[in-house]
Amino acid sequence: MMQAPKVLIIDDSTTACLYMAQALEKVGYQVITATDGREGMAKIFQEQPHCLILDVLLPGMNGFALCRQLRAQDSLRNLPIIMVSTKNTHADQAWGLRQGANRYLPKPFTEEVLVHTVEEVLPGYMPRHR
Repeated sequence: MMQAPKVLIIDDSTTACLYMAQALEKVGYQVITATDGREGMAKIFQEQPHCLILDVLLPGMNGFALCRQLRAQDSLRNLPIIMVSTKNTHADQAWGLRQGANRYLPKPFTEEVLVHTVEEVLPGYMPRHR
């Protein structure tokens, strides 16, 4: 049996993490969460998620910087990254995509929009076997 795709959510808001995790688990995804960039980076290497949901405003390292760091690594260059943020001006969205995010979702969003966005970015990603 195929394992459900693993989604890592990096967001310092417990409420936002819970909301996104429940929406994704309801439709069958495995969900892992982290509350800051450092913890998120560790979990990316430990858990090898199939998709990353990344908040822009994080303690320590912001989502834009984390996204750039991930894209600089060969093994993570194709990892689907969805940025989420209350920073939702056109400039914020354009900057997020320029840092390497596949999608940028302004908060608040519905469960349906979140699930649809994850489904959109996942099919193109096939993890490299080590």
